[in-house]
Amino acid sequence: MDAFKLLKADHKKVAGLFDQLESARGANKLSVFKQIKTELELHAHIEEKIFYPALEEPEETHDLTLEAYEEHKVVKKLLQELGRARTANEEWEAKAKVLRENVEHHVEEEENELFEKAEAALGAEEIEELGEQLEAEKVRKQKSGATKSRGAQKSASKTTAPSRAAKRTGGTKKSASKSGSKSSGSKTASRSRSKKSAKKK
Repeated sequence: MDAFKLLKADHKKVAGLFDQLESARGANKLSVFKQIKTELELHAHIEEKIFYPALEEPEETHDLTLEAYEEHKVVKKLLQELGRARTANEEWEAKAKVLRENVEHHVEEEENELFEKAEAALGAEEIEELGEQLEAEKVRKQKSGATKSRGAQKSASKTTAPSRAAKRTGGTKKSASKSGSKSSGSKTASRSRSKKSAKKK
């Protein structure tokens, strides 16, 4: 597997999703964005774990690789901010456009500069090896993500209504016992006061 072909395929997929995002409306817009977020986070992960470290050492690709790391940081921050929204309002739309512009700039620089210099710096064999590693890490990350989401669903299903009701009744018992102790305390206090008044007389 050619590393550059794999990464370019990712770029193409995300570009298609951004086109869908532009034409989507309402809740569907947020649904498309979730797909974009998933794809970009996965893509950034495999690049930062496997691809960029291989390009940090060669002099030809060193500076561009460091720049790519910084561009990822900006994209991740925008993804977090957009991901917190519950509705796609005007402000959200504007931020989504900024995200697309940042991603497009990053892709253009990567494909037209970094990849060309990387091809010269790395041998054909190393490019193939990197491609295989990128693909394997992508599959591993996707599987672990799916396992996590299934685990979250199971734990959510365990929290049933009866257990919550039991907690509530437990809470009322506690409060009742507290109020009971308070009332008995106040009775004792009133008895001691009446004894004192009787002594004075």
